[in-house]
Amino acid sequence: QVQVVESGGGLVQPGGSLRLSCAASGSIFSNNAMGWYRQAPGKQRELVATITGAGSTNYADAVKGRFTISKGNAKNTGYLQMNSLKAEDTAVYYCYANIQPMGLMSRAYWGQGTQVTVSS
Repeated sequence: QVQVVESGGGLVQPGGSLRLSCAASGSIFSNNAMGWYRQAPGKQRELVATITGAGSTNYADAVKGRFTISKGNAKNTGYLQMNSLKAEDTAVYYCYANIQPMGLMSRAYWGQGTQVTVSS
């Protein structure tokens, strides 16, 4: 069984920074990509950033230049560094990992979400 867990959310003032962490665990054969989505109240879930197994990254226009996605040194971990945070970044942030468990086909596994609130 595969689990994905996020951490690092919280309350921060506008202009501040937070770093979100994501860790996948379980019987993992391969991890092909990881990424972050977010969902603000009353809005649809939207892509924030993704990173492939080879390290290629992709960002939503709204976060380009402010957010950085990276892979951790530990296997199956990743981070989202968020700088210059704005009130409109307030949302629940979800990590996903495109994982192939042992003996099974690849699919996306999602974490439970972590709340990020940007407010003075």
